[in-house]
Amino acid sequence: MSRSNSPIALTNSVAFRQSTNLVPYEIAVAEMESRVAAIQAKKADELLWFLEHPPSYTAGTSAKDSDLIDPDRFPVYHSGRGGEYTYHGPGQRVAYVILNLHRMNQDVRVYVRTLEKWLIATLTHFDVQGECHSDRVGIWVKRGCASKASTLSTESKIGALGVRVRKWIAFHGISLNVAPDLDHFTGIVPCGVSQHGVTSLKELGKNTDMHSVDEALRIEFEKTFDVTLRDEKV
Repeated sequence: MSRSNSPIALTNSVAFRQSTNLVPYEIAVAEMESRVAAIQAKKADELLWFLEHPPSYTAGTSAKDSDLIDPDRFPVYHSGRGGEYTYHGPGQRVAYVILNLHRMNQDVRVYVRTLEKWLIATLTHFDVQGECHSDRVGIWVKRGCASKASTLSTESKIGALGVRVRKWIAFHGISLNVAPDLDHFTGIVPCGVSQHGVTSLKELGKNTDMHSVDEALRIEFEKTFDVTLRDEKV
């Protein structure tokens, strides 16, 4: 992977931050915007940030008004990320990836595919086979294969992706449903896809917790992106 002609010095390490309290969506976006500017000014490092949001709906740049079924249920935020409507809330691991795309030869498609590979590799830690499809965004599982408790053969979405890029710095990132209240997704058409449902590790019968998921995410991030994570000093 070529890293020549990058306006920002690249290293093999990325800073890591984890927020233990719920972070309101608008505060997280403001922090990401600030971090992107600091990286561009060579005043901060790239960052992987783990957090959870209070219950909220967010609209990407392709969101359709008709996909917001219950606009009064939770706060609704319009985001500059790609994609359509999604839900964020407790029990869902959100990981914001603020990364220099010179690592990916300035190829956004390669970056998105790498995010997908990261999530799919993470799910293998819990004996879940995730898949991605060219005709719909996100990470999907075949419920009949992934959960012995379910006889359904339809696919359900377990992970979402949304990316924004500014001067080759990517931000926003992914969300993975660990144990959120899945009823909260009924206020929207998640990512504009109504033919399939939404699931979580808990619904698939996986006896795990957020700490174990975080460990798997960290391990696979380092492998997938070929970097070392180092805890950010606050």
